[in-house]
Amino acid sequence: MTTKPSLPDLLHAAVTAVGGTERPGQVTMAEAVAEVVDDNAHLLVQAGTGTGKSLGYLVPALAHGERVVVATATLALQRQLVERDLPRTVDALHPLLRRRPEFAMLKGRSNYMCLHRLHEGVPQEEEEGLFDPFESATPTSRLGKDLLRLRDWSSDTETGDRDDLTPGVSDRAWSQVSVTSRECLGASKCAYGAECFAEAARERAKLADVVVTNHALLAIDAIEGAPVLPSHEVLIVDEAHELVSRVTGVATGELTPGQVNRAVRRAAKLVNEKAADALQTAAETFERLMELALPGRLEEIPEDLGYALMSLRDASRTVISAIGGTRDKSVQDEDAVRKQALAAVENVHAVAERIVEGSEYDVVWYERHDRFGASLRVAPLSVSGLLREKLFSERSVVLTSATLKLGGDFNGVGASLGLAPEGTGGDDVPQWKGIDVGSPFDYPKQGILYVARHLSQPGREGSRTDMLDELAELVEAAGGRTLGLFSSMRAAQGAAEAMRGRLDMPILLQGEETLGELIRAFATDARTCLFGTLSLWQGVDVPGANCQLVVMDRVPFPRPDDPLMSARQKAVEEAGGNGFMAVAATHAALLMAQGAGRLVRASGDRGVVAVLDPRLATARYGSFLRASMPDFWYTTDRNQARRSLAAIDAAAKAAEAAEA
Repeated sequence: MTTKPSLPDLLHAAVTAVGGTERPGQVTMAEAVAEVVDDNAHLLVQAGTGTGKSLGYLVPALAHGERVVVATATLALQRQLVERDLPRTVDALHPLLRRRPEFAMLKGRSNYMCLHRLHEGVPQEEEEGLFDPFESATPTSRLGKDLLRLRDWSSDTETGDRDDLTPGVSDRAWSQVSVTSRECLGASKCAYGAECFAEAARERAKLADVVVTNHALLAIDAIEGAPVLPSHEVLIVDEAHELVSRVTGVATGELTPGQVNRAVRRAAKLVNEKAADALQTAAETFERLMELALPGRLEEIPEDLGYALMSLRDASRTVISAIGGTRDKSVQDEDAVRKQALAAVENVHAVAERIVEGSEYDVVWYERHDRFGASLRVAPLSVSGLLREKLFSERSVVLTSATLKLGGDFNGVGASLGLAPEGTGGDDVPQWKGIDVGSPFDYPKQGILYVARHLSQPGREGSRTDMLDELAELVEAAGGRTLGLFSSMRAAQGAAEAMRGRLDMPILLQGEETLGELIRAFATDARTCLFGTLSLWQGVDVPGANCQLVVMDRVPFPRPDDPLMSARQKAVEEAGGNGFMAVAATHAALLMAQGAGRLVRASGDRGVVAVLDPRLATARYGSFLRASMPDFWYTTDRNQARRSLAAIDAAAKAAEAAEA
């Protein structure tokens, strides 16, 4: 009789294979994951940076033997799993498991090159004028150059995955060679079906023991009812703090005048004049209304907008029926034209109908963008019920992140996922448990949390002169080495401009270069500072001496005029809860935990997280926010913060000199 390998032996083999060492938190996590997977239960596990959480869930999942789907929020982690962790782990476990688990990556269809689009052309007006007809395929623009690159790449790539193309191309160029699932002809009807990159990826996923995907595709699989992921017994959601916002994004509908007009143009060639005219008239009425739209929530749909949406709904329904019942043999590549027109008109119909129906569980609002104009958006008030029903009902689910325990427990994040407080609930409410496996870092010794209690409270408008003075002093004491996290791009720009005028060191600003280039420059030069907004709060990984000061200009509450957040807060209050704590404070706590996590990325890192907002020290909610952050040594003494930064800078310079 063959002895089943033990989990400690499997974990040791995997960790050794990737060149690491086992950590207590990793072992605890692996044991907890194995237990819930065997019991078909659910787990929320907070694992700090450096825990090695990917092996903490991969090893017990592979040992279980059933198919597992791993969903992540970022491309970087997907690549780490598929290119590094999974190959080495599978090789290490093969002798012990006596089988070789297969793995594959799967994304939404539009992430893969469409060979039909590439070879047959784009059946839409955007193709016109792309290349100079007198110079054959010589590109006359950046778009043309990108398309020639894509054509050359199509014969070299094995995956057709956009993320494998380096350097990348513009969104506009990629849209010329990709299709959405609604636009796809289907493998059986497409001349290139046998060679289709997206179909090949789906086939690989069907045969794999581990399927790595993203939160968006997981949401589509849950929301749309038509399964795009293969059936699986275990779901692991990494970077789980991002899941609710990604699911909300997938469940959000949008209508813009440009989008509606494109649908009209694409449908006009395929339907009778009466149907086309009706849709055109409805589109013109909608466009006139949108020219006058002011940003903000629509708690009730204005009468004129309601009529315009009903006209769009009815006219698009007629066009959909007409497209389905007619075929025009004079239109070249008519199936592709038909599919694209249907997809465009069906989207208009679906969003218009959803808003007209006026569900109490939806939030509707206008947005206005300086470049793209006005849009009408509709999003679910909450995705918790959807997640509870679709995510937790048929499989064991493990959700993990470095920031799931907000204010000292998991209940806030659990509620956003549709879970009752830990240890409660009945037959219809998923049972779960939460564990914090800690971090390999000694936060009280490696970092300081400094709150500038003496500063004035931030207001909605105007420059904070005392905050800029404090920022300059801290950056100077740190010798540069500063990651500045700001609540708005306006604040980041103002701070960058002020520091460039005061300090003799490079100040990089998000938006002035690609994010990748900025982070590389920041990581290369110790005197360099990097200032930016939301993506920097969560997307920067710069271990070592070049990031020794992380500054947050203010507590990052959602904007008071954010339609969706304010609607969610109001709903909690109407149900008898504390809307501010459940929505605004939880949102801020998550971002501050992520932002503070930028400081200590390795065991030798030292530094200061400086919050230039006195409310973190003085407001009642301050303790909740601080409890959500790493357990740094806490002070409000500005002199202590500057002395510590100067000492850390001196030590870093001495180490750099010794290495030189």
